Amino acid sequence: MRKAALALLFLLPVAASAQQVTKLKYAEFSPDRERIHNVVTKPFAEAVQEASGGKLQVELFPNGALGRNPAQQAQLVQDGIADIAFVVPSFTPGRYPDTELMELPGLFRNLREATLVFTRLIMSGKIKDYDKFIPIAAWTTPPFSIHAAFPITGVADLKGKKIRASGAMQSDALKALGAVPVAIPPTEVPEAIARRTIDAATSQPAVVYDFGYDRVTSSHYFLQLGVVPLVVLMNKAKFESLSPSDQDAIRAHSMMWMARLYNDQYSRYETELIKKLEDDPKHKVVFPSPADQQVINAAFQPVISDWVNRSPRNAELFKAATAELEKVRDENEKQGVGNVSAADQGK
Repeated sequence: MRKAALALLFLLPVAASAQQVTKLKYAEFSPDRERIHNVVTKPFAEAVQEASGGKLQVELFPNGALGRNPAQQAQLVQDGIADIAFVVPSFTPGRYPDTELMELPGLFRNLREATLVFTRLIMSGKIKDYDKFIPIAAWTTPPFSIHAAFPITGVADLKGKKIRASGAMQSDALKALGAVPVAIPPTEVPEAIARRTIDAATSQPAVVYDFGYDRVTSSHYFLQLGVVPLVVLMNKAKFESLSPSDQDAIRAHSMMWMARLYNDQYSRYETELIKKLEDDPKHKVVFPSPADQQVINAAFQPVISDWVNRSPRNAELFKAATAELEKVRDENEKQGVGNVSAADQGK
């Protein structure tokens, strides 16, 4: 009897320790081979666990394990199905009106400056779309390009073509170029192109490979259509239920920490993937000629002006973004970080 009591006494600290571990469910609709999952999400989970002394464990659920619909990821967080989720705001038009600013075509040269501007606008409270959440990260894709199953030699080849668009702003930009935008999730693009339901899709180079666009496309037109904002959001009530030290572990590895990690990994990766496309004889990479770039800029300007003039709020956000962008470009120049896009570097 005494031995049993002693054994129970020794087990009590173990049980108490186990009860102190909090597990956070992190949802991703994208595949586990996707770059963000492997070089950003995993390091985030590991860093939070280490900083919390093992009291916080971030469990990753890629491949849509907690919910496959890309447009429902924020809802998973609100409903408590996930504690944290990777969200593409443009998949739910109208839900994040301030964030539409980031999608304006031709505003950003590359993902580095766009990500820093987006992060700072949220941290400063100028973008208010995520007040019901705890923002963990605010990134953007590289400027989107067009990936097609038909030959593209210039902007005129886009007229009348059915092109998958990511969000309302991108749809407006495609219309301005004479294309017909189609709204479908990225997971459905390869089959849609193979069946000729659409002729092409807008995308960044990483998605071309991660989602299998490379198997059904052969022509890649890098016209810098605009970036797509990406956010990682946490359930606010769940965050507030954590101990102050656990909250600090998350804060220390959120927003600017995530922005720096993402920029370091993705800027280099984008350049590598563009070169991979250029070196593949099955694929043709085309950059706009100076004449085509003038046509593109002229087509995009009314799209930008229309959004800015739509409301005083939009005008205020645009002013804040352009001021922040100027600061970022000045900082990049002082630090010797290129302000040109990876596509420009690859020319």
